[in-house]
Amino acid sequence: MSSNKSVTHVILTGGVGSRLWPLSRKSRPKQYLEIFEGKSLFEMTVERNSHLANKVMVVGNVDNFQLSGKVMDKTSTSYINIVEATPRNTAAAIAFAAFASEPNDILIITPSDHIIDLMENYNAAINEAITKADEGSIVTFGVIPTKPETGYGYIEAQGDNVVSFREKPNETTAKEFIAKGNFLWNSGMFCFKASVLLEELKQFQPDVYLKSKQVWEASKDGFLDLDLSMEIPSISIDYAVMERSKKIKVVPASFSWSDLGSFESVYDYLISKGHPVDNKGNMVIGCDKHTTFLGLENTIFVYTDSANLILQKESSQDVKDIYTELEKQNSELLK
Repeated sequence: MSSNKSVTHVILTGGVGSRLWPLSRKSRPKQYLEIFEGKSLFEMTVERNSHLANKVMVVGNVDNFQLSGKVMDKTSTSYINIVEATPRNTAAAIAFAAFASEPNDILIITPSDHIIDLMENYNAAINEAITKADEGSIVTFGVIPTKPETGYGYIEAQGDNVVSFREKPNETTAKEFIAKGNFLWNSGMFCFKASVLLEELKQFQPDVYLKSKQVWEASKDGFLDLDLSMEIPSISIDYAVMERSKKIKVVPASFSWSDLGSFESVYDYLISKGHPVDNKGNMVIGCDKHTTFLGLENTIFVYTDSANLILQKESSQDVKDIYTELEKQNSELLK
């Protein structure tokens, strides 16, 4: 990191991890679960970027900011705290971070719930992005895919230019993307100068820009007003800016990356770290009691004090449907 640049690591902490129920609950979303060798995904995110930035900013909400504060205390990290009164999607969350910064500050935006390995490659990608951001680009990180994944969005790239952004594909389309060789997983990570992002947001989504600015200017100690926040249109940064701006560049990155958005990805990660499975690929998460699987393969048994889940690894994406059903019932099992 060049000493004459002010670089801020902005951590977005939204999301409840509905595909990881019953481990992930509203009171303790997946990014705060200390199930990764005694650390949480949030803590690993803070540590991973600590040497790449000279400031840290956490954009959280009224439900999780205290959980975030505990992680920041644990890691002895001083930070700028922004607490949303209600979720308004990523365009507003990122706008708040930019309004809280100096115009020339370079912001590295990362979610709080990703797993990243191959740190040498990660550091190189971040430094390349900082250079491009300093030149006035809005940079997105495209991860070189290792399989035709249907749980991620994709970026169609030509060198460092973005041709198109694509929604999560079905399996056939995902295989076509991989075969073409110029499609990258959309990591949801970005890098830009605060002023450049705000200029583009003002141009393409002036309502989000204006309402977010009003909310930020009325904030008290980083806490945002609920009534004013409700007026902000809920839209993602992808739709608001990334898919419309002419300043977008992509850094194709070869670090190992997963958003751990499903039990299948948690399973793969835990196996890579030596978590035990039986000879048929069955795994227990959250319980040390002896468990025997009979006549089953690639089954995951998820144990918590109040609810258990038994699933085929390949059915991981369907866990969200269970969460949605429990939500309709206003179930205590989500709290």
